[in-house]
Amino acid sequence: MTATDLHTFLRTRRSIRRFKPDPIPDPVIERILTTATFASSAHHRQPWRFAVLTDDSAKNNLADIMAKDFQHDLEADALAPEEIGKKVARSRERIIEAPVVVILNVDMSEMDTYPDERRRKAEYIMATQSAANAGMLLLLAAHAEGLGGVWVCSPLFAQETVRSALKLPLAWEPQAMYFLGYPVEIPQARERKDMREITVTVDGGR
Repeated sequence: MTATDLHTFLRTRRSIRRFKPDPIPDPVIERILTTATFASSAHHRQPWRFAVLTDDSAKNNLADIMAKDFQHDLEADALAPEEIGKKVARSRERIIEAPVVVILNVDMSEMDTYPDERRRKAEYIMATQSAANAGMLLLLAAHAEGLGGVWVCSPLFAQETVRSALKLPLAWEPQAMYFLGYPVEIPQARERKDMREITVTVDGGR
């Protein structure tokens, strides 16, 4: 594979939201998660933790419990009842219909500790950035297997609910959720911002 081939592969990853019902073999899931663990991490502490759901009853249970929190938040936002119903139903469907659901968690127990708030905050951000690195590599590994995937951040709004529903260790803090499966269709790439809008070249001049 040439550098051009690799760049093409990386740029053809898409966020996939509709999946075929076909199950994903366990060895494929294990390869994807193993590759995700090769992400860069702060101090090489590897603070990511994965909770994998393939069982229909487990996915239904998580969807139902998260839906209650989501509905409560939407009601607090004073949305119309019919709009709330649609959003909650769609949220449930996405969890239930995905062949594999992966909850990405951060575990701070092996990270450095500091007496001051400034460095504690920085250490926490480093851990969450490390987990995000693993999440991106997870999506690319799924892409390498011919799978589609999408990242959603809904566990951030219901961390205690997700931890309790999945009986996760107390040190595991839910951060993100990934839906994986064989895609129904591959969408076209969406427009990217021009590099000149998002990049500066810094030199040593004054």
